[in-house]
Amino acid sequence: LSCRNPLQSLLSSMKHACQILTKDPEGGAARVPFQTFSFLYSYLARIDGEIPEEKTEAFLHGIKEYADQQNGMVLLRNF
Repeated sequence: LSCRNPLQSLLSSMKHACQILTKDPEGGAARVPFQTFSFLYSYLARIDGEIPEEKTEAFLHGIKEYADQQNGMVLLRNF
């Protein structure tokens, strides 16, 4: 029985990735293009193996709605 929450672990990884990949100054919004975010999130979710594909797709659909209103960019506060 695992005590870790795979979704929280994945989101934490995504926050770090966004902070590393952003062109925003340190302490900024840590924006990344949706395409980059989507690729990384899907890849990490597949590797984890505990997050159903339907949940991954639903999460990315919601994030895309934010990105569409933000010039195609995902911000840390979106997730």
